[in-house]
Amino acid sequence: MLEVTGLCKAYHAHQVLSEVSLAAAPGDCVGIVGSNGCGKTTFLSILAGAVRADRGSIRFHGREAVGHTKVFYEEAAYVPQENPLIGELSVKDNLSLWYRGSRMRMEEDLESGPAAMLGIREMLKKPVSTLSGGMKKRLSIACALSNHASVLILDEPGAALDLECKADIRRYLEQYKKNGGTILLTSHELSELSLCSVMYVLKDGKLRQIEKQLGEEELIREFRQ
Repeated sequence: MLEVTGLCKAYHAHQVLSEVSLAAAPGDCVGIVGSNGCGKTTFLSILAGAVRADRGSIRFHGREAVGHTKVFYEEAAYVPQENPLIGELSVKDNLSLWYRGSRMRMEEDLESGPAAMLGIREMLKKPVSTLSGGMKKRLSIACALSNHASVLILDEPGAALDLECKADIRRYLEQYKKNGGTILLTSHELSELSLCSVMYVLKDGKLRQIEKQLGEEELIREFRQ
């Protein structure tokens, strides 16, 4: 269970988040939509522990994460929009670098864990610089989930990917939900948003729940309200 209460964040005089709250249960997929620059990435970064909020509470299964880095480290997996991988290194070297666990556990993951489900073993020897965008995204997710986190946080997961790669990642996300994981994602793509069990629009620092699976024109109207 993820519980966010009264989250606030400002950059100088600009209030990015103002008393933002939400709750998400195991198996939920929460979609956050909004215009570019509305604060979606800041919000996800705070939920992942990468950015500190000015005020508010974030609890994973009842454990307070704000002020407790270990809780973020154990419970949250964050895949930013920008690729964090090192192109000069191989897939295996990147996985080893980012992996949050023992080498034995990494090998187990490559056989039956998130890395296996994402098809990482088949590309271990390849330099990351030679991978397609979809392969890089799959590797980023595998690295992020090396802690077997209960909450997966994705910023525009399908951005710049071809249809086949998007379908592969969608299949994995569906399985992650079925296994009891909680997903929070931002996206402008209706196919990704169709995964969501609940949707929110972020505007003027406020989070407002909206109907899920809205059409494109309906979403645009929500942005303008």
